[in-house]
Amino acid sequence: MRQTASEGRGPVRYAPPAPGSGLPVLPRLAALLAAAADRTEPEPPGGGPVLREAAAGYWWRRGLRTHPEDAVAAPGAPPLLLALLTAHGGDVLLPRPCPAWWTPQIRLLGRPAYHVPTPAECGGVPDPYALLETVRRVRAEGGSPRVLLLSVADDPTATVAPPELLREACEAAVAEGLHIVSDETWRDTLHRPSGTVLLSPAEMCPEDVTVLTDLAGALIPAAWPCAVARFPPGAAGGHRARTLDILTALGALVATPVAPAAVYALGEPPDVTERTRLTVALHGTVAAAAHRAVLAAGALALPPRAGRHLYADLGPLRAGLAARGVQDSLDLEIHLTARLGVPVPGGHRFGDELGALRARFDTAFFLSAAERDEEGFLGDLRPEELPGVAEALGTFAAVLDELADGGAETEGPPEGSDG
Repeated sequence: MRQTASEGRGPVRYAPPAPGSGLPVLPRLAALLAAAADRTEPEPPGGGPVLREAAAGYWWRRGLRTHPEDAVAAPGAPPLLLALLTAHGGDVLLPRPCPAWWTPQIRLLGRPAYHVPTPAECGGVPDPYALLETVRRVRAEGGSPRVLLLSVADDPTATVAPPELLREACEAAVAEGLHIVSDETWRDTLHRPSGTVLLSPAEMCPEDVTVLTDLAGALIPAAWPCAVARFPPGAAGGHRARTLDILTALGALVATPVAPAAVYALGEPPDVTERTRLTVALHGTVAAAAHRAVLAAGALALPPRAGRHLYADLGPLRAGLAARGVQDSLDLEIHLTARLGVPVPGGHRFGDELGALRARFDTAFFLSAAERDEEGFLGDLRPEELPGVAEALGTFAAVLDELADGGAETEGPPEGSDG
């Protein structure tokens, strides 16, 4: 039952970074950070009152009643998750696949991580029946499951869990006495907001869910680490206090210049919301084009619904991969990274079995080669037709097509590519 992550090897060592936007920093955010650069007083552990009030307002606007005393902030999602898991204790259950940065936090605590299969239609949320069976087996083996990690808008699969499935999984977890930590980093990056229903587990089980949001997902640059957590109002004072103690012991304080920018972004003024909207549309269009290329090559992938990534199963191309010496996801990671010239983490980074030929592709790769002025680029209705983007998509399709051919490996990058 005990699941352990593979040692970090290959081009992507340990957890790969979260997919970036590939776009410049908003001028207003940069100005706020620069203006606070000469401040000498640190932010208090858990974030100052202004930052926590901004986080509370962010959740209020999403239908989650929140007050500043229900929130904490930390310099990035990994230390915040580490503090949350320490505060709750016990063993941790998580879906397979899952975000690559989750498992290292569990390993740091010396706890087992039990991966639960996800249903066929989405990632991020465990199959409810598999969850119940896993809890039963863990307890039979002497384990003490206490926490379930899940993500409704998922990295790596870029899917959004249907509300009915999410409810069943949450009710199963709560019935077994598990506390749910819901990673909602990518909830504001729905590719089709009008056609996708996203609910938070905190709306379904308000007393049993802590919400975690990494602001680098949609609001601020990844280089400015800041994440916030929302505790069940009035029902988790002890866990919040222990989380603050752990953040204090770690010295995990939000950098003082970052705080004003985070406050501004959490307030969602027009420039932030418009940038988010245009960025999401841009990445969504490119992800859809990459998804079509994966299917055309005979591989598999769920349609991307959120985020800046695409998770592909190249198992149907196993013969072509084997001809190139690719036997598992680590080999696949090395091969694709060499062929595309950018890190392509294999599925083993996300808790998938090493023998499964899966990989995550970041959509920023397709945008990075485009020459553009920002305003015109973001406003383009068909970014996949821009010269740089079209070339990157063509390279991607050519790499997949050569695997589908099943012949000997081609030397160098695909024809027509600059590598």
